[in-house]
Amino acid sequence: MDIVKRFVKYVMIDTQSDENSSTAPSTAKQFNLANLLQKELLELGVKDACVSDAGIVYGHLEANCENVTDKIGFIAHMDTSPDMSGSNVRPGLIKNYRGGVVTLNKELNIKMDPSVFPSLKKDIGHDLIVTDGTTLLGADDKAGIAAIMDMIQYLNNHPAIKHGKIAIAFTPDEEVGRGTENFDLDQFDADYAYTVDGGNANEIEYENFNAASALVKINGLSIHPGSAKNKMRNSQLIAMEFNSLLPVFDNPACTEGYEGFNHLLNIKGDCENTVMNYIIRNHDRNKFQKQKDDFGNAATFINNKYGEKTVELTIEDTYANMREIIETNFKIVERVKDKMRKIGMTPVSNAIRGGTDGASLTYKGLLCPNIGTGGRNCHGKYEYLSINELKKVSELLVEIATIDEA
Repeated sequence: MDIVKRFVKYVMIDTQSDENSSTAPSTAKQFNLANLLQKELLELGVKDACVSDAGIVYGHLEANCENVTDKIGFIAHMDTSPDMSGSNVRPGLIKNYRGGVVTLNKELNIKMDPSVFPSLKKDIGHDLIVTDGTTLLGADDKAGIAAIMDMIQYLNNHPAIKHGKIAIAFTPDEEVGRGTENFDLDQFDADYAYTVDGGNANEIEYENFNAASALVKINGLSIHPGSAKNKMRNSQLIAMEFNSLLPVFDNPACTEGYEGFNHLLNIKGDCENTVMNYIIRNHDRNKFQKQKDDFGNAATFINNKYGEKTVELTIEDTYANMREIIETNFKIVERVKDKMRKIGMTPVSNAIRGGTDGASLTYKGLLCPNIGTGGRNCHGKYEYLSINELKKVSELLVEIATIDEA
């Protein structure tokens, strides 16, 4: 199957995950893609392809040569972000993009302007897959799945290419931070692996945010406003005050590169009770701790001012920066860079302003940097994919899997 047709087939399947669900996977519809991928892997000669009870697809392409020591894994995630609907995706094809404003939906007047989305400027001459402006696309991370499947298909069709044992896994719930909670390292059986997820095709990423979530519950006191003087404590106003105690520029709208942030995901409440959910991010471990301390100090201040337990604060670490572990075996990054150069790519390493399944897996003992896919503007209606880069990623994965001649 052509890689573009494969990708389009995958994005037509709704696999949106649910951050409020406690099931595994968080949405049953993710099994629809998982079961399809198992079937396709079996057809491509991955004889042990299976789907776990938690919705993870596992499989292995056995080595076709002797005396190979490295067992290399490739991982991508099946779910799409809860940030925007992934149902009834209607992908559009732009062949040989010439530059200028892209009209995604004429009736709704939804357009993508290079002045707002500068990645378009470097994609001039590329074939692009875009949305119709009403859903996300799902390139994050069905582009990664398509690239891995295309690699398997190519190796299956070209048995003269020598490779070692290749492990494959497709995970659910990466977008809600639960992609690896049921991941079986023994079943996956790889010495190291690469996630194939988002970003430019020539990026090999091995450092990411340290990450935490903060749940802030504000307990107020509701009194009839006609007799509220010196009695009412409006939890919504206290929540606003709490947020104002955090550093104003530690905000994703004010940060880039290695700068961390506190992001208020949502706030819901009334006079009596308000709940706020934040994510806390920083590449630097000490600065990360400082941000968490800022939350604690704000809670202490509010409780001293309004009374004990006015603020109930819970902070939980979710994943850590994998750089310090990856650097203990940096050859797995250099291998990718060498393979990129071999096929005419210029490798780049950037710090991920986010996290991947690979970060969690690295801390579980499976070193797992990330390779890009050619996806842009993920999690929203302006998401698009460079077909040129997607095809190049598939070529790169074949190179990574290929045994180097002595």
